[in-house]
Amino acid sequence: MGSGILNKADTKGAEKLADKLSTPEAAVSVVKSGDRVFVGSACATPRVLIKALEERGGRLDDVRLLHFLTDGAIPIKDGVPETRFRHKVFFVGSDSREAIKQGKAQYVPVSIAHLPQLIEKEVIPVNVALIQVSLPDEEGRVSLGISVDITRAAALKAGHVVAEVNPNMPYTLGDSTISAERIDHFVEVDTPLIEYVHELADAVARQIARYVARIVRDNSTLHIGIGRIPNEMLKYLTNRKGLSIHSDVITEPVLDLMEKGVITGPIAASYCMGTKRLYDSVHRNPRFSFYPIDYICRPDILSGIKQLVSVTQALCIDLMGQVCADQFAGELYSGICVQPDFIRAAAASPGGKPIICLASTTDESKASRIRPLLREGEGVTIPRADVHYVVTEYGCAYLFCKSIQEKALALIEIAHPEFRPWLLEEAIRLGYVRKGQKLKSRMAYPEEEEREIALKSGDKVRIRPSKASDVRGLQDVFYNMRKEDVFLRFFVNLPALDECRADPLCNVDYENQMAFTAVTGDPENEKVVGCSCYFVDPDDKLAEVAYMIQPEWQGLGLGTALQQRMEEYARLKGIRGFKAYVLTQNQKMQGLIQKGEKVTFKRGVDEYEVVSLF
Repeated sequence: MGSGILNKADTKGAEKLADKLSTPEAAVSVVKSGDRVFVGSACATPRVLIKALEERGGRLDDVRLLHFLTDGAIPIKDGVPETRFRHKVFFVGSDSREAIKQGKAQYVPVSIAHLPQLIEKEVIPVNVALIQVSLPDEEGRVSLGISVDITRAAALKAGHVVAEVNPNMPYTLGDSTISAERIDHFVEVDTPLIEYVHELADAVARQIARYVARIVRDNSTLHIGIGRIPNEMLKYLTNRKGLSIHSDVITEPVLDLMEKGVITGPIAASYCMGTKRLYDSVHRNPRFSFYPIDYICRPDILSGIKQLVSVTQALCIDLMGQVCADQFAGELYSGICVQPDFIRAAAASPGGKPIICLASTTDESKASRIRPLLREGEGVTIPRADVHYVVTEYGCAYLFCKSIQEKALALIEIAHPEFRPWLLEEAIRLGYVRKGQKLKSRMAYPEEEEREIALKSGDKVRIRPSKASDVRGLQDVFYNMRKEDVFLRFFVNLPALDECRADPLCNVDYENQMAFTAVTGDPENEKVVGCSCYFVDPDDKLAEVAYMIQPEWQGLGLGTALQQRMEEYARLKGIRGFKAYVLTQNQKMQGLIQKGEKVTFKRGVDEYEVVSLF
């Protein structure tokens, strides 16, 4: 029986399969009414067996099919699902979305990391497993190839196992094999594996990917979730080195980074989705290790990974930082997968970065994905207490351990400019931010203006454009300043710098107003050590400047660096020059502004008006 496919296998291994060969129709006859049938995942979906089961379906009652991400588990004709069975799914993909709407499928929102244990304990019973495997090796073991995930647990627990044996399925290494003796029936198929390539990224996705890539450092270990943006991000890591992969899934861009010498460390995954190029690459390749999903997500395994960077995609987020990743406007979409597991693991990893990315609006820009509150029908996938980095095409917000006010402001700043006034109004109504709060920026955060500089002391400082959410940092600078410096800066003995006074120093429009903040440390523990700002006078097209620097950071060249950054930016905006009102006894400020090219002083009663033209 068969088409001679087993002739391609090891002779000894093939002998153990020969007496188990079957037709698809005969193989699926093990399914009986009332059974719970597991269907293999992703690009290893056993379509031949599914077809045979559907054709037999009229003679079966109350059979439920269980599956994670699949392609073809639910036959669709003219956009309508044509299945004789009920389905219980752990991921809402293109082949199950319509079936859910029609009541033919149910979605179970659970991390798939828990499914192997639930299957083992029979909380999720599996009577029959339909899977796809490689040709057998000399010991009579077959590999689950590109889809180990929860498939191995189902195959080891099911009362009956039926497998498509396909010479095109790669034999992957790691913990991806099962004994051929565990399989009751083999059906020979010789068809190309399902191929999957993400749609080409648009300008929005590319911009988000650039922002995310900036957070990834050399020698990081990456977890890349399912989604176009996380995978697009990989293309922007070509100047990194020493990267590794520990992820539920790997896709085509991983190969590009390997070929460029960027990924040089181990690659561990549970399944992969790509083209024949990827499948050929993982075949018996010791660079790749495939494991069951519960191993990939095991806390003791994850805890040993340093600099774990998790990049996953969300559908929407509210102003408190609650993330929804599997529903949108009431419609089920995608799934939880292992997002909560990796977000927490990256947060616990030394040097780790938990990153959530999303477009600021729907594809048609009709709705903001940043909400005042999650809508009815949008469940919380990641609670606000676990959210760290959030990235849109308008910038990056760091939310962990921030107040509700700080979270709300930071998220509004990276929302689409069209929706910022509405979001701010709602934030005030909900009591998230103070009454009278305004946001002046109507553009994307100018991340290209960030610079890292070395001071005379050898310390490195990052000078970046200021944000409205920098208020607390500026207040910290003020309260560490000497009384005499406060007087020289504000012309009065100012006892306090409240939010209303601090806000204009960092809440700018990036056009006629600009501010830079000098910080040390990563965004997780940033410390503001200095700041500068300017405001353009529309009458003379000169920008009035001001500075604040922590006492211990004075005299190191930080003031000069801030002035140079402001001048570079001002020149781009067509500003003629700077002006400042400086008290006569403020020698430091006079020395700083005199470094301009064409400087003039106009003496007042106790101050100078200093003009520095470009």
